[in-house]
Amino acid sequence: GWWAGVPIVAGSMVVVLPLLASGLVPPRGIAIIPVAGILIGGAMTATSLAGRRALDELTGRRGEVEAALALGLLPRDAVLLVCRSAAAQALIPALDQTRTVGLVTLPGAFVGVLLGGASPVAAGVTQLFVLVGLLAVEAVAVVVTVELVARGWLRAPGVGDVR
Repeated sequence: GWWAGVPIVAGSMVVVLPLLASGLVPPRGIAIIPVAGILIGGAMTATSLAGRRALDELTGRRGEVEAALALGLLPRDAVLLVCRSAAAQALIPALDQTRTVGLVTLPGAFVGVLLGGASPVAAGVTQLFVLVGLLAVEAVAVVVTVELVARGWLRAPGVGDVR
């Protein structure tokens, strides 16, 4: 279970640390907590989706993994051959959310910054930053999750190594 935290931390830190280092987010709790919370939530969703889909693919397509192993592929490569489609599927909700923000849904960061007294341009920049940051966090979390599944470090409870 602890391995499931690795993609969440890795994905979140890829965006949070540069934001703090560059000064875009001031090093105060009132600024860090909401930004980090949004990014960690996105990483959790992406990790959950990628892990579930990858493990489901491995269960359903076990014969393909065994065939790849029989052809001489390394275990990691054989699993990745099957799990790549799961990684792509795990990013669909994030891409859909990004596509519809401002058209179908009212973006939360935009409204929050406007209500806080900032200009519409500053609110738009903030919303854009949140969306791009979420996509980056979720992409990193999915890649790390699929890699952990491929190495056999992340698997369903009670299920042996599917490789």
